[in-house]
Amino acid sequence: MGAIPPVCDFGWQAIDAVLPGVDGKSHSIFSHAGPNGLVVAFICNHCPYVKAVISRIVRDANDLKPEGIGFVAINSNDADAYPDDSFDNMKLFARANGFTFPYLHDERQTVARAYGAVCTPDFFGLNSELTLQYRGRLDAARRDAGPPGLRRDLFEAMRQIARTGDGPLDQIASIGCSIKWKDAA
Repeated sequence: MGAIPPVCDFGWQAIDAVLPGVDGKSHSIFSHAGPNGLVVAFICNHCPYVKAVISRIVRDANDLKPEGIGFVAINSNDADAYPDDSFDNMKLFARANGFTFPYLHDERQTVARAYGAVCTPDFFGLNSELTLQYRGRLDAARRDAGPPGLRRDLFEAMRQIARTGDGPLDQIASIGCSIKWKDAA
């Protein structure tokens, strides 16, 4: 069942954290910001929505680098209940899909909670001051391949943010599988 995040809370100050990456190093989220901003993407390995668009996520992350926009992906799913989302499987998923950006493990789910992440994929587009300017979809194709020339919502929004510091007022929410939360202890 799909989950849909809320509309963009323009100006929300993003939160930094240090998380382990699939490269064996610890990463500060903010250390991956470019001079013009940062995309923080909550994804996972098993979600059909993510699997359907992962090549487009990697493409957009690469295409945003020249715009001065950094990119980081975070998996916050409960790997005990969803073993496909384990840290070892994150390494395989990143390698298989040619990730050129850090893929971080939020095992305690504190970062997902701090950001208010709802689904996978859930994109947070931050400006150079690391305030929220975009909380929308990757593109209109969602889980489909999409026609050639399809508007790239995330890419276009981040390019606008790189140039002006402000995101578009009209944003269409992402949709995906809900984040798999651990049971409250």
